[in-house]
Amino acid sequence: MENSKQPLLSARDDGDQLQSLPKETNNSISSITFTAGADDIPPITGLRDFSREFYRESKKLWYLAGPAIFTSISQYSLGAITQVFSGHVSTIALAAVSVENSVIAGFSFGLMLGMGSALETLCGQAYGAGQLDMLGIYMQRSWVILNTTALMLMFVYIFAQQLLSLIGQTAAISKAAGTFAIWMIPQLFAYAVNFPMAKFLQAQSKMMVMAVIAAAALILHTFFSWLLMLKLDWGLVGAAVVLNVSWWLIDAAQLAYIFSGTCGRAWTGFSWKSFQNLWGFVRLSLASAVMLCLEVWYFMALILFAGYLKNAEVSVDALSICMNILGWTVMVALGMNAAVSVRVSNELGAGHPRTAKFSLVVAVISAFLISLVLSIILILTRDKYPTLFSSDSEVIAVVNDLTPMLALCIVINNIQPVLSGVAIGAGWQAVVAYVNIGCYYVFGIPLGLILGYKVGWGVLGIWCGMLSGTVVQTCVLFGMIYKTNWNKEASIAEDRIRKWGGDTNSKEDAEN
Repeated sequence: MENSKQPLLSARDDGDQLQSLPKETNNSISSITFTAGADDIPPITGLRDFSREFYRESKKLWYLAGPAIFTSISQYSLGAITQVFSGHVSTIALAAVSVENSVIAGFSFGLMLGMGSALETLCGQAYGAGQLDMLGIYMQRSWVILNTTALMLMFVYIFAQQLLSLIGQTAAISKAAGTFAIWMIPQLFAYAVNFPMAKFLQAQSKMMVMAVIAAAALILHTFFSWLLMLKLDWGLVGAAVVLNVSWWLIDAAQLAYIFSGTCGRAWTGFSWKSFQNLWGFVRLSLASAVMLCLEVWYFMALILFAGYLKNAEVSVDALSICMNILGWTVMVALGMNAAVSVRVSNELGAGHPRTAKFSLVVAVISAFLISLVLSIILILTRDKYPTLFSSDSEVIAVVNDLTPMLALCIVINNIQPVLSGVAIGAGWQAVVAYVNIGCYYVFGIPLGLILGYKVGWGVLGIWCGMLSGTVVQTCVLFGMIYKTNWNKEASIAEDRIRKWGGDTNSKEDAEN
């Protein structure tokens, strides 16, 4: 009788389906026959099963997502607080910090965060498979690659003034932002140290310690920004000192935590193994970087295109307000992205394909409900919230008109990072990078330009077209995930761990 029920979440997941394949076919999937772990969740056969497992998985997911969201918001706020205080120094100081933060540091942040995301795949799957010894090796390899990348990106900081002039910034802003960029080179190397550590700790579900460190850094950053920039009148020099020190304070605290022995076998000291298999590691890191940067640059292009409209100043101001709000909500989505990436990679590494798939279901539903609440709040306050950002009646009117589009964008952009997190957890970065190119740059941007300029819809048309690209990309990711054989992905995870130096047999030894 029990087998008469059709499992709701077992399509394409039966272990017998994979094991019954001829030996030659199985070899194309993995060098061994994959067998799901005995402690994988059973097939979901009804609403009661779904509710029970949803509650259990939600607790695991939010144990990771809560601190991850707080950490993302806290680190995002470091630059935002510096901008707020710089506005009280002078107009040119505000422009310098804003341009350096969004263009120079923003470019480097996106590129290096993307490269660091390779560790979400490798560390997460190795941890799930019980290969704790490999986590420290992976982190050290990423340190080598990201610090080498930082050395190359340093020239972007050194020649920031010339680059900003080249893209049309005024001479005064280019000079001030260029000088500030040179002072911010230490932050670039702080990124290179921080991002691998963050993925290393996330893979072990050590999110809370990251949140505590980020909170302490934010409090100190706020106080010392006020002290140095305003009270002691250090201006931009004070901004650079405090921002650099804040990031390095986060790094020092996380390093102290790791080196103290709290991570057990995951950190056993520095090793020459970190210099092995570097090229393959570089390729996965670059694929991760391209995947993330294509998404970040896509919405940067939205503001750039708005600057060429007839009423450019009003359009850019209104769109900047919307993007600012979207940026805060994206921090929530990135926290969920990190959590689901850890859950999927851990469960695939542990040989639990059904749990990995169900974690995705829980994350998508949770992200959708959060975005729905945020969107409803914006729509209900559409006549009031724009006044917090501007007193210009034209700008307020445009923001009011754009609010329904912003609400829709928040819903889509809260679901899409969750799917990207699954892609990172499963190691699909290269494939998703190609999907992003097609959906964003071949479809979304041309459609936005047609609707904005040819059809005459202005900023709303540009946003509609580009949001269409995000919708198509989200649908493609849904399709990829729906067609995924999760047993095969768990098998690939085993092979990946072997390839990068782990030994899955040690997991069984540890359990025995």
